[in-house]
Amino acid sequence: MATQSDLRRLALALPGTSEAPHVDRRAFKVHRIYATLAADGATANLKFTPDEQSLKCMVAPEVFAPLDNAWGRQGWTTLTLAAATEADLAAALAMALPTPLPSQAANASQLCRDWRAIRIGVGRWVYPVPPRRT
Repeated sequence: MATQSDLRRLALALPGTSEAPHVDRRAFKVHRIYATLAADGATANLKFTPDEQSLKCMVAPEVFAPLDNAWGRQGWTTLTLAAATEADLAAALAMALPTPLPSQAANASQLCRDWRAIRIGVGRWVYPVPPRRT
C-alpha cells in the first residue's frame, strides 16, 4: 500500500521535479505538471500518453482508471494509492515524467548553424558572423 508521503518522496527524487500548489491539489512538475496529489491523499492523477494509459488501466484496473472527462481522453489517469504498491507508484511516476525539453543553448547553437539572428534578452539580437574563407 502506497501513501501520499511515498508519492511525494518518489516524485521529488526524480530529476528536476518540483512541488507546487495547484487548485486544491499538490502538483509535481518538470516544465509541466505530470502528477497531482488529491487534498485527501487517497488518489493521485498522472499524465500518461493515451497508449500508456490504456496499458496501465488494462494491467491493473484496481490501481489505475482514466479520468472520465476530456482530461482522461488526453491521458490523465487516477491512481488509487491504497491499491498501489510502492513499486507500482515508482514505475508510474517514471512513466509520467516528461521527456526533457531542448535547452536554450542547443536552440541558440542550432540558430547559429542556420545563420539566423539570435535573440538574447529583451530587445537584444546577435547576428552570427560567417566563418572566414581561406
